Amino acid sequence: MNVSVEHNRSSALRQLLRNRMPKLPRGITSVCSAHPLVIEAALKHAASEGSAALIEATCNQVNQEGGYTGMTPRDFRRFVEDIASAVGFPIERLILGGDHLGPNPWKKLPAHDAMVCAEAMMAAYVEAGFEKIHLDTSMGCAGEPVALTDELTAGRAARLARVAEDAALRSGHRAPVYIIGTEVPPPGGASHALDNLEITRPEASISTLEVHHAAFAKAGIEAAIERVIGIVVQPGVEFSNADVAVYRPDRTHALVSALDHMPGLIFEAHSTDYQPARALAALVDGGFAILKVGPGLTFALREALYGLDAIAKVLAAEASSDSLYAIMETTMLEKPESWGSYYGGSAEEQRLQRHFSYSDRIRYYWPDKRAVSAVESLFTRLDGDIPETLISQYLGRIYPAVIDKKVPPRARDLCIAAIEMALAPYSAATIA
Repeated sequence: MNVSVEHNRSSALRQLLRNRMPKLPRGITSVCSAHPLVIEAALKHAASEGSAALIEATCNQVNQEGGYTGMTPRDFRRFVEDIASAVGFPIERLILGGDHLGPNPWKKLPAHDAMVCAEAMMAAYVEAGFEKIHLDTSMGCAGEPVALTDELTAGRAARLARVAEDAALRSGHRAPVYIIGTEVPPPGGASHALDNLEITRPEASISTLEVHHAAFAKAGIEAAIERVIGIVVQPGVEFSNADVAVYRPDRTHALVSALDHMPGLIFEAHSTDYQPARALAALVDGGFAILKVGPGLTFALREALYGLDAIAKVLAAEASSDSLYAIMETTMLEKPESWGSYYGGSAEEQRLQRHFSYSDRIRYYWPDKRAVSAVESLFTRLDGDIPETLISQYLGRIYPAVIDKKVPPRARDLCIAAIEMALAPYSAATIA
């Protein structure tokens, strides 16, 4: 382990965790999801390990207009804290973060209008007590290039940070810590081929910090730059609809060395979903002390739900037109906005992607009333213990924990276990 990298990680994590943990971990998992079962599983998992829980909402999920979840930042905080209370997770160990906070939800508007909306969103997040803020102003708005210059991105980030600083002072909340970065992976995974992912150049990451220093100083918030704890870079980690680019530490030696020139900072790794355990551990070893995961957790949940759906069909001994799969297919076909422009190919290829893509855009449909009702109906039909042999057949990854009596053979418990299993490699990588 590079001593400077270890020092950078420790200093930055102390800022993030403050007094929440008696022992500083190597890193922390950032759970980016608004699904109640994912939140519950993440909090139970953190409780079992005595660790802090970092839960983040994205600008598209949660904003002052409700996002696709219908929740404002204050609503989301209440939502997470209610789950924490129900499962007995200590609120003082809960950290809330805002991911990709910037003009992205309004990027079809002119830049001025989009940034006004982004400012309102930023104020709402900080006033609701969110402590970790990812400043993402890297996207172009109406009439602008898709990617902006570092200077313009940093200037807009400083503008939003100024709003955050003022909101914290006005509301009496602790001033937030910030993540910056101009080479930001797209929210929810890539839509392009992963053959030639370009790793961030070390000089680019150093330049990112320098231009943000200058922008923050120009905005009159020099103190805020001291609370920038990390930078988002591209380490060659990504996933698309059907492929996963696995981290290769041999390709990032130069990038990792850049941390030696940025004392007190860490890297934040986005799109780490579906990375094998060895890759997650290598990321943390290299200074990527914040590992973000989201679609991979709802993907695991969907696998469990579809497995339970198959079990219900077997137990009913007849085909059912109201199967979860059929209801989700109908719902997505009637409302193609969240998948139509992301999934290409033939009609059959699109059907497979709707349900089984790594991008997991089906996650946008779980809040739909029909989907909620279908899941509740599935749990009702499977009320009671499920035969172990059927768990072996359709939920094989969870089966060993069931026969070891670690997981009850009940539908809801099996879903929670599936999500916790997806989180386990992250714990192994981040806990000291």
